[in-house]
Order: sequence, then structure tokens, then C-alpha cells
Amino acid sequence: MSVLVTGGAGYIGSHMVLALADRGEQVVVLDNLSTGVRANVDRRAALVIGDIGDQELVQSLVKAHDIDAIVHFAGSIVVPDSVTDPLGYYLNNTVRSRALLAAAVGSGVGNFIFSSTAAVYGIPQVNPIGEDAPLAPISPYGTSKMMTEMMLRDTAAAHPLRYVALRYFNVAGADAKGRSGQSTPRATHLIKVACQAAVGERTHLDVFGTDYDTPDGTCIRDYIHVSDLIGAHVLALDHLRAGGEPLTMNCGYGTGYSVLEVIDAVKRASGVDFEVRLGERRAGDPPALVAMASRIRETLGWQPQRADLDLIVTDALNWERKLSPRRSVA
Repeated sequence: MSVLVTGGAGYIGSHMVLALADRGEQVVVLDNLSTGVRANVDRRAALVIGDIGDQELVQSLVKAHDIDAIVHFAGSIVVPDSVTDPLGYYLNNTVRSRALLAAAVGSGVGNFIFSSTAAVYGIPQVNPIGEDAPLAPISPYGTSKMMTEMMLRDTAAAHPLRYVALRYFNVAGADAKGRSGQSTPRATHLIKVACQAAVGERTHLDVFGTDYDTPDGTCIRDYIHVSDLIGAHVLALDHLRAGGEPLTMNCGYGTGYSVLEVIDAVKRASGVDFEVRLGERRAGDPPALVAMASRIRETLGWQPQRADLDLIVTDALNWERKLSPRRSVA
């Protein structure tokens, strides 16, 4: 049996490939390399360059590699971009996910793990946010993911497909062995951008909004180390293969940090006092998103190993130094 990882050349997907290969799984990566990086795909995996919306291709891969599970990471993830290009996001995140689901059902794949997001909650009334909180996304990105969750639910009710949908909070950090990390130059994730500023790849860091109803006026997020997130995926895969019921679960630590607190952590770790520019809010950003993560701990026995902001920042910074041709700056 093999596992198909869509978007496996991307940031989170490449870490999933590493985790699966490390435990002896046969892995097939399907990625169109629009944002993914070929070099981040572990050599133990088979890389196929193609589109998840190509049902014939997906079904041929299932047959050729005896695939029993799909872990679906492929998609567009930049919230402000989704506001300006909603149709592009619905095409990439929803329409193509529908085609992938159809291919899974048509080829008899029984296990499906979906990369969802805390953006499905919109602006929550209460933090930490439980999985039963109302779904009220405020961006096309969040809506596109919510729609895929709904398709999964309805498909599982009609066909022999089991699924786990994992709602990510803010993913950061890198593989502790330095094998992969966030490699997209245009990334918008705060810790990535701050680390780029620390190593001299950016002239400054922009802070979007200082007038939120939070202690220091900047947005608060729950930052989860990518390796802990992948640990949740591996447990979800084992759950499904054992015949487990469909699940939807948050992936976060239950602790929030503000934008300014994260910047201070990066400055501490790097020893670099890079420039920070305070600006206006950007579209689609809730004031605070913090996970209630008890369900995944109780249901799957998930025990995070790297739940420390300074550790997350250090791993991200080490990866950025590895990427940067000017790593000596830091």
C-alpha cells in the first residue's frame, strides 16, 4: 500500500512525506510545482508533476501504486489574495478538491485526510475555539476550505470513504534535522517573514494593524510547530486505517501570541534588531484565533513535542539561514 500526498512539494506536505518515509511508507507526491519546491521532496518518494483536478491521472496513480490513503495539502493559502481573487481560490481549493474526491471514490480509496484551516471560524465569539463553534469564514480562502469540509462530510455519508479534516492554526518552524522548511520566497506567514528580515532577505517587516482589541493592539495567533502538526496527520492516518470514524479536529496548542510577541522572539533568537514598520490592517484578518485542542489529544492521543514559541522560531531561523546565500548576516 502507498500514500498519495497532494502538494507534497510544499511546506507542510514535504514534512508529511518525510514522516511517512521515515516510518517505511511508500509515498507518491502529486504536485504541479506552482508554489512547491522540487528539492524539498524526499528522494524516497515518487514525484509526479500534475494537477489534483486531473481525475484520470489520480486514478492511474491509485492503480499503479496501490494507494490506500490520500493526504490532501494542495491548495492556495494566502488570505488577502483570496479576497482579490475569489474565483481563483474557489477553483483551486474547492473545484479541484471535488475532482480529487471523485477520483478517490471512483478508484476505491477509503482513507482521506484533508488540510483545513482555522479560517473556517471567521471572527470567533470566544477563544479558545472549539470544533463545534459556528463556521463563519470572512475570506474566500476560509469559505473554500469550509466547502471542501462539507463535500467530505456528504461524500463519506454516501460512499465508503473515511476522512479526517484537520483545522490548522498558524503553522511555523521547520524539520529539526534541516531537511525541509518553508521555502516560498513570497510567503506571508509571520515567523517566516520575520526570519527573512533577520537574515537580511527583507529590508524590514510590516505589521498589519495595531488597533485590534488585543492587549498590544496586534493580532493574536496560536502557533503550532510543523512537526507536531505532521504528528497529528500520522495519527489520523493510523486512525483511518484501523477503521476509525470520520473526524474534524483543531490542530493548535491552545496558547496565543501577538504579532509583536513573535517579532520579539525572532529578534531574541537571531540577535538582529531588524526594522519593523507599523501599518494598516489587511483584509481577512480576525483579531485572535486560538485553538481548543482537547479533542485531538483525547481522541488520537496526540502529544506535541515542540510546543514552545522560542523553539519554533529557532527551527524556522535555522532553516532560513540554510536557505539564505547571505546567512552570515544573521
